[in-house]
Amino acid sequence: MSKLLSCLLVLCALVRLNAQTATANLHSDWTALLQKHVSNNGKVDYAGFKNDKSKLDAYIGKLRENMPQTAWTREQKIAYWVNLYNAFTIQKVSEKYPAINSIMELDGGKFWTTAKINLGGKDYTPDAIEKDILIKELKEPRVHFALNCAAASCPPLMNKAWEDRDLNNTLETRTREFLNNKNYNVITFTELRLSKIFEWYAGDFTNVISFVRKYSKTAFNLSPTIKYMEYDWKLNKK
Repeated sequence: MSKLLSCLLVLCALVRLNAQTATANLHSDWTALLQKHVSNNGKVDYAGFKNDKSKLDAYIGKLRENMPQTAWTREQKIAYWVNLYNAFTIQKVSEKYPAINSIMELDGGKFWTTAKINLGGKDYTPDAIEKDILIKELKEPRVHFALNCAAASCPPLMNKAWEDRDLNNTLETRTREFLNNKNYNVITFTELRLSKIFEWYAGDFTNVISFVRKYSKTAFNLSPTIKYMEYDWKLNKK
């Protein structure tokens, strides 16, 4: 092996190591807040987050200072953007709590396209994070079951931060749990009563029936009837 090739391999290894080190403890403060203020079933203590505003603001500030780099893995980038989306949503809801009972009361119901967080001199809306980065760029439709919009019908908020290690298994688990939870989806042999998420983002799943079949514990026929459940926009509070 030539010296040049050896040096390149060493350099690549150092780049990967530096990228791993950069995110090793990036989300630990977020995990601490989630463990403190979110139940195992995803119910949120918004008053608690309001009291811990300085800690939540500091975590989001840390994300501003540590934006994804080219050397980061796809998993590191997904974890970063999902955590930012969830933390920013909780920050904005808790700022107005308890004066609001639904996220639809923020920005005239247009929170996802009007609320902005500035990173590196660029404004990002929640909608842009979800659709442009996580779906279009990183090509991960399962984030629809990781992102939380502060509503009762949203997939439950995980009470620990998303991390790059074991990310795929966690996404698989959360997707399967959401799909098989009768509070959000009811599946029988002839009918799929699905969350509105599958209607709103049908294109992201390529084929909704095939996607549901992959994760459903209940078998269903080749051409089931599909209906969509009403979405409950009340806050997912404790």
